[in-house]
Amino acid sequence: MNVPPGYRSTVAVLAATQTLSWAILYYGFSSFVLPMREALGWGEATLMGALTLGLAVWGAATYAVGAAIDHGHGRAVMTTGSLLAAAGCLGWSQITQPWMLYAVWVALGAAMAMTLYDPAFNVLTKRYPQHYRQGITTLTLVAGFASTLSFPAVGWLISGLGWRQALMVLALVLAAVVAPLQAWALRGPALVAASTAQVPQDDSTLRQALRSRVFWLLGASFTLHSFASAAMWAHVMPIFAGKGMSAAQAPAVLVWIGPAQVLGRFVYAAGGTGLSLRHLGLLVMLGMPLAMLLLAESTQWLSLLLFAGLFGLANGLITIVRGGLVPEYFGRTHIGRISGAMSALGLLARAAAPLLTAWLLLAAPGYRQVLWVLASLGVAAVVAFALARKPG
Repeated sequence: MNVPPGYRSTVAVLAATQTLSWAILYYGFSSFVLPMREALGWGEATLMGALTLGLAVWGAATYAVGAAIDHGHGRAVMTTGSLLAAAGCLGWSQITQPWMLYAVWVALGAAMAMTLYDPAFNVLTKRYPQHYRQGITTLTLVAGFASTLSFPAVGWLISGLGWRQALMVLALVLAAVVAPLQAWALRGPALVAASTAQVPQDDSTLRQALRSRVFWLLGASFTLHSFASAAMWAHVMPIFAGKGMSAAQAPAVLVWIGPAQVLGRFVYAAGGTGLSLRHLGLLVMLGMPLAMLLLAESTQWLSLLLFAGLFGLANGLITIVRGGLVPEYFGRTHIGRISGAMSALGLLARAAAPLLTAWLLLAAPGYRQVLWVLASLGVAAVVAFALARKPG
């Protein structure tokens, strides 16, 4: 009666809860900006600052979360993170002052570190060492629909209930659906025995990883990729406005990024799993600078749709590459700490990207030149990735 769920059930539950968590915690924020601005009279800089703070806390907390998972506490981490997210959304629904919003997003940033992707990847890697790559692929394939779910669902709640009541509903979903499902799915041993072909004593410790050249090359590559992606998302509407496109026309292009992201993961799951993650990673990394150049130079619909497809493919597959390559290079024993340290770099870059790009815009003639700079960072990411070979 108390038998822990198997591999397929665990992956299915994590895929569903990741989709809900991403839809609420990450993609949901933008849907609340306009109603909050109208109700509270706060400027966009004040509102966006809360998200930036949350992303920074997410990055700062990833190492501690990874260490806890390495010690076998994955179930407690993810379940507690979902309950913390529920408390954060409930607190968010009651804010009346900017400091309250910022305090809430400190909690939500910690909750994102405890729930979104990396903890799930690390738990799957430790529990199912023979199948973690397939599990990560399935999880990201399903969760790729989070943005598709978030915008209409959250918008419907806000229009029907108001933004405060909508946040209460989202808090209820996290507390009554996501947290219990994760608590059920992650019962049982935190580590399933590996095959005899795997030698855990050969796995790298965090100290050894930090001393290796490959850690810093991979870290630099993923960080540069995250920075360019976050910068584009933060400034995408002004970029399209600079091309003479209205606020109604831009989404007609951007809406294709999500399907392209899911399509890339689906094609990989269907027939690309035999491809080396290193070779896949090189192709994915090349997609980012090409997408930035297309966005910089394009004014025609076909070219802009090609940008959306290429950007979506790159963003969709980079998650699989990072989730699978780090344990492949450094082993599973200390994957939580190593992955957490590497993820922190990318998350802090993601938090800083909107502001640093705005400063860059002050020195550049326009967004065309800014996008060329982002494309250059993408090329540097490709070079760093190509130099990062598996340790001997």
